[in-house]
Amino acid sequence: MSTIAWTRCDGPLVGFAGGFEQKLVGLGYRPGGVAMQLRLMRQLNCWLADAGLDVGDLTPERVEQFLVACRARGQRRVPTPASATTLLAYLTELGVIVAGSPQVETARDRLLTNYRTYLLDERGLASETALRYQRFAKRFLAHRASRNGVVLGCEGLTSVEINDYLLAVSARLVVESSKREAADLRSLLRFLYLRRFIDTDLGATMPPVAAWRGTRLPQGLSAADVEAVLDSCDRSTTSGRRDYAVLCLLARLGLRSGEVAALQLGDIDWRRGEIVVRGKARRRDRLPLPVEVGTALAAYLREDRPRCAYRQVILTLNAPPRPIHPSSITNMVRRACRRAGVAEVGGHRLRHALATEMLRRGANLIEIAQVLRHSDLGTTSDYAKIDRTALRAVVQPWPAVRR
Repeated sequence: MSTIAWTRCDGPLVGFAGGFEQKLVGLGYRPGGVAMQLRLMRQLNCWLADAGLDVGDLTPERVEQFLVACRARGQRRVPTPASATTLLAYLTELGVIVAGSPQVETARDRLLTNYRTYLLDERGLASETALRYQRFAKRFLAHRASRNGVVLGCEGLTSVEINDYLLAVSARLVVESSKREAADLRSLLRFLYLRRFIDTDLGATMPPVAAWRGTRLPQGLSAADVEAVLDSCDRSTTSGRRDYAVLCLLARLGLRSGEVAALQLGDIDWRRGEIVVRGKARRRDRLPLPVEVGTALAAYLREDRPRCAYRQVILTLNAPPRPIHPSSITNMVRRACRRAGVAEVGGHRLRHALATEMLRRGANLIEIAQVLRHSDLGTTSDYAKIDRTALRAVVQPWPAVRR
């Protein structure tokens, strides 16, 4: 990369520009991202010099002051505080600025840490699921602590409170979200009882959320819509090749968004043409790797995936590269639907579309359950209701009514 011209001037950050540039390249920043970071460093260098400050005076609070000054003088496109995170981390790594003092861990923080350990080690949940449960626990306990003036948030918890909470949740959420909220709460209550934070197993007394199984049909895209979604990816670009590989995993193998995000380099056996899926409850399932999916993955890995220490296959596009989050995959599917001109859906709808197409082509429910990796065949049996042609063959005529 060319010499940084502004380093010929004075300022407290001049001596660190070359090393920071190399650090950015090593982190996987593209030329545009490197230029943006160095532009921010130049502006910050001038501001520090004008204020008579040294590099050791640079803190997140100083960065905030710098950004306020940028807005005050009418600068357009003022960066956010997060933009300076990489620079501050680099200077902290060199030891020229002091890392911020760690936050004091409270008793509730320790409770939440122990709760996450319990979810991972004793219940064997996936890390993403454990994180979801922990976030709910943090929100629930913090709200109750602030309302009741207690420390942990679980002191004096009663079944009446739990029932009132569930009624309020059911009034504002749809059934699926209410059931998830109830599951999160039941898990927390079970932990609190096992660790003797509460004296009664309130989780066992929770009423279930009213829901009737089989009242709705699984919704899936048509085969033509799925093809349109896949074809909407511009495979001449980095983002298009990555998105196409992700969409193939969803549409051709029926993977969940979390399973795509968890896929690691060692999970693909190129010689045998197999792929290991890291599913729910830490399951490991082997599936055949279709040619279309393998070709899409190989193109992304060869041409676009940056070199880094992470083992996950799918990484973010923006530097520094890191594993993609399942919610980003959902947004990826929605963007593809908009490009294709079809109704916006999430990644799970592509999974339903695969099952529907398999059923249309003559696959039985056991075969579909094996592909979707359902532990309960009753879950797969819902797809029997969408085979309307087969249902017409077994339907009985309605008996005539005699008057």
